[in-house]
Amino acid sequence: MPTITLPHWVGAAKPSGDVALGLGVVLLVAVLVVPLPAWLLDAGLALSITSSVLVLMVALFMQRPLDFTAFPTVLLLTTLLRLALNVATTRTILTSGHEGPGAAGHVISAFGGFLMGGDVLVGLIVFAILLVVNFVVVTKGSGRIAEVAARFSLDAMPGKQMAIDADLSAGLLTEAEARTRRKELEEESAFYGAMDGAAKFVRGDAIAGLVTTAINLLAGIAIGTLRHGLPFGQAIGTFSLLTVGDGLVGQIPALLVSIAAGIVVTKGGVEGRADKALAIQLGGTKPLALAGGAAVVMALMPGMPMLPFLALAGGAAWLARAQWRADRAKAIAAAAPPPAPGEPPVSETLKMDLLRLELGYGLLSLAAGDAPRLSEQIRALRRTTAQEMGFVLPSVRIQDNLQLPADTYVLRVKEIEAARGVLKPPLHLAIDPSGNPPPLPGERVQEPSFGLPATWIEESRREEALALGCTVVDSAGVLATHLTEVVNENMAELLSFAETQKLLDEIAPEHKRLVSDLIPSQASLGTVQRVLQMLLTERVSIRDLPTILEGIQEAALAGTRSVPGIVAAVRLRLARQISDAARGPNGIIPVLSLSAEWERDFAESLVGPGEEKQLAMAPSRLSAFMGGLKDAFDAASSAGEPAVLVCSGAIRAHVRAVVERFRPQTAVLAHGEIHPRARIRSLGTVGG
Repeated sequence: MPTITLPHWVGAAKPSGDVALGLGVVLLVAVLVVPLPAWLLDAGLALSITSSVLVLMVALFMQRPLDFTAFPTVLLLTTLLRLALNVATTRTILTSGHEGPGAAGHVISAFGGFLMGGDVLVGLIVFAILLVVNFVVVTKGSGRIAEVAARFSLDAMPGKQMAIDADLSAGLLTEAEARTRRKELEEESAFYGAMDGAAKFVRGDAIAGLVTTAINLLAGIAIGTLRHGLPFGQAIGTFSLLTVGDGLVGQIPALLVSIAAGIVVTKGGVEGRADKALAIQLGGTKPLALAGGAAVVMALMPGMPMLPFLALAGGAAWLARAQWRADRAKAIAAAAPPPAPGEPPVSETLKMDLLRLELGYGLLSLAAGDAPRLSEQIRALRRTTAQEMGFVLPSVRIQDNLQLPADTYVLRVKEIEAARGVLKPPLHLAIDPSGNPPPLPGERVQEPSFGLPATWIEESRREEALALGCTVVDSAGVLATHLTEVVNENMAELLSFAETQKLLDEIAPEHKRLVSDLIPSQASLGTVQRVLQMLLTERVSIRDLPTILEGIQEAALAGTRSVPGIVAAVRLRLARQISDAARGPNGIIPVLSLSAEWERDFAESLVGPGEEKQLAMAPSRLSAFMGGLKDAFDAASSAGEPAVLVCSGAIRAHVRAVVERFRPQTAVLAHGEIHPRARIRSLGTVGG
């Protein structure tokens, strides 16, 4: 059998979802002007009724109003469908109604005959009642609720946005969660605004149904008697049947959609499906018992039928007893003692806090209360460290320690004590920048971060201390400053293997190829971690991670395998950044150069093969070097110049290792690490 190949445009002719929707709307508009046969009218009316039931079921089973954000659009489309069918049926009734009840299709004749029950007047009255129920009760009520909900939602929007921003600032929300909350808030405001407008469609639909019903009845009787010569009684019977059937077919879907609109706008802050919400909120023991009692009283009244009221009373009593048993079981379960906790797994004891702050019981107020200053400053420290140094600090665990004195705190890095201090809240710590004790009454102490003379003063003397040129810090600020220094001193240890992997995973997409080329073929992740740690040890920011990775790749391609050699290559790449960090307040780098004699002594003291050279200098020479360096830096400090030490690149790492032991904050730069455009001023030479 030969294979039939269809042209390529046949597959492309299948309409997509948006095209199909557009075609459907165009067809609805076309129905307004194009006559339809009776069988097609039956199909359209069946679609209208079924779609209305579907909309009502979705409204009943939705969890919250925002789960049905398409409802205003659905409301518009269903209203347009009913209006189009209403116009089509009106045209058919007026042109073919004289032929009999089946002229407008079987759906209309069936609904009309069922509702009228053979009595024209009863049918018209019942239809009028349905119209009033839909127009006056359901539609008007849901429209008013939608209007009020839209107004309240718009008025409450600024306050809700401020609450989201406050939770974000307090660290209760992440950036992603805040964006999600803001998007939901915008969707809620737009939804209630759209519902306010969409409710007008339902109201207009009810008015249109009333008008078309009057036209069908009056114009149909006139056309039947005057044009087609029908007897007056026959015209009334035929056209009233068609009119009532048409009105009922239009009003029942409209009533269902109106009820759905009312459910959506009245759901408000109720979470969960409507059936569950009603069962929970109406199924209380006392309300059910009282309702059952009222049914018994009604059954005993003279002339009242006892059976239905007693049946309702029995059902309410049974439900009340079942709910009472359920509430009692919950109360017993809540009052029962909690089960004894099992022994935690051994793996839990292996977990280690990278940063921990332990407080004496007298300092717990710093981390508690409505607005804990300490927590705010720790969050600010994490943000500042991320911006300045290029990685996010691990969270700081704060806990009480009853073994500490009440006014003492301890800072631990990897659960090893790194620092401790004493605070005197609510006193303030006054520090004289000149290094002299502040001339103020109070307890004289040493500032815990830098060891400067300081005095604890009353808050009432704060303005006096500021007038004397002192720096005044509250207890939370003192602790936050001390924590900052501890973090700066131990930053390299805090950059774990996992944090390094996280940094590489979160690098910008345009640098992903650099990471894949470098790791693991040219350098391992451990090597990258060690390079970053050595940079952080000298307080060099690793925020420019792509440049650092390029430097590692360059060193690897040059055959350098030792971590110090790779770090030296990376530092040359970061010359602009390092030079900028070494600048003084006036934009000039004050430098102290290593004398030629010391350059030679350090170079000659290096022993070992290739990149594995080690410094082997006599202790007496090291002592002389440290003494000369101390004198030179003390002289620069007395002149107000925070100098850096400059030497050749071959010995820089070894000089830094010596300087770090007694002046860890001093920057040691190689000649090549000073950017060509940087301005420098020589303060002298460190001689022998």
